[in-house]
Amino acid sequence: MNPDPDYSAAYVVLHTDEGMEGHGFCFTIGRGNEVCVAAIEAYAPLVEGTDLDLGDLGGFARRLLHDSQLRWLGPEKGAVHMAAAAIINAAFDLAGKIAGKPVWRLLAEMTPEQIVDLADWRYLTDALTPDRALDLLREAVPGRAARTADLLERGYPAYTTTPGWLGYTDDKLGRLAREAVADGFTQIKLKVGADLDDDVRRLRLAREAVGPDVRIAVDANQRWDVAPAIEWMEALKPFDPYWIEEPTSPDDVLGHAAIRRGVSPVKVATGEHIANRVIVKQMLQAEALDVLQIDACRVAGVTENVAILLLAAAFGVPVCPHAGGVGLCEAVQHLSMFDYVAVSGSTENRVIEYVDHLHEHFEDPVRMSRGHYSAPAAPGMSTQMKAASLAAYAHPHGEVWRS
Repeated sequence: MNPDPDYSAAYVVLHTDEGMEGHGFCFTIGRGNEVCVAAIEAYAPLVEGTDLDLGDLGGFARRLLHDSQLRWLGPEKGAVHMAAAAIINAAFDLAGKIAGKPVWRLLAEMTPEQIVDLADWRYLTDALTPDRALDLLREAVPGRAARTADLLERGYPAYTTTPGWLGYTDDKLGRLAREAVADGFTQIKLKVGADLDDDVRRLRLAREAVGPDVRIAVDANQRWDVAPAIEWMEALKPFDPYWIEEPTSPDDVLGHAAIRRGVSPVKVATGEHIANRVIVKQMLQAEALDVLQIDACRVAGVTENVAILLLAAAFGVPVCPHAGGVGLCEAVQHLSMFDYVAVSGSTENRVIEYVDHLHEHFEDPVRMSRGHYSAPAAPGMSTQMKAASLAAYAHPHGEVWRS
């Protein structure tokens, strides 16, 4: 589905009168990036020259998202929603820097009442009420200190997609899969869906390379209708795939539910293209997925992802974020770490995707150790790119484009 990506991002910097900066972005794969830039510029009059109450970041997000004229462009989906994510994440990056804390810790040290106030509860209360969310968060409070200590010592579990891109030779697939296991990863992921015979061969090679105890997830990136998804996965079952990711349209709640019934015991995972918390709610209500994959920049940033994490915890569904792209690993690690400390209280069957590229452009890049994300210590959300990278790659005047 994504055969020619040109990794891009629409980038935002919030400046304060005191000289502080908050950095955020939304990830795209090339053409259309300018649409997100235009949407960000459309939000600018709601942000520039205003006071930002760091104690009411939920209110800041709701003010953007509830603007009646910009809301018409969604509502709460597409380029306008991704633009809001860039701005809202920049606000949290700014808040973390002012507080001197990484955003995962900033969130995890909030009171349950403050966390609940971050979320926009409109359209959610038939599935989860603020009072029930408060109960969940209060139940997690006594274990926060111990889980923070564990996170700082051990990090957060990861899986890697590095071995699994379509187009790799069989030798390269096997070599990268073995290297992933040697690096401490207990799960890898392969892209599938282009050619069934190729997928059968590649999955057989991957299973031979990693052995029976390492999980292999597969990702179709929305390639199939419902019946072909079930048939394709039946052919791959002999190699024990752990989950099938994005088997069909991200909007098709009932289709995912049918696929889940049809491919069991293989799990169904989706989320990186789910437009908003309302579709997530329906996926959970319909028992349409086994694994929820949040994206730091697809929905409206930190605040909407907080709502989604609360929904997932209420339904007992593990969250395994989508990452890779431009800076998605850097951003989403904060959400999973907050979830572990203050929401779900668990890393069981939870992993963050890891892809080993483009981290060198960030001031505070992810750090991996033994197949785990090390907890960020620097203030902010790890979303600030290096000034040299911004200058060189800015479109259309950066050196890379001029050359």
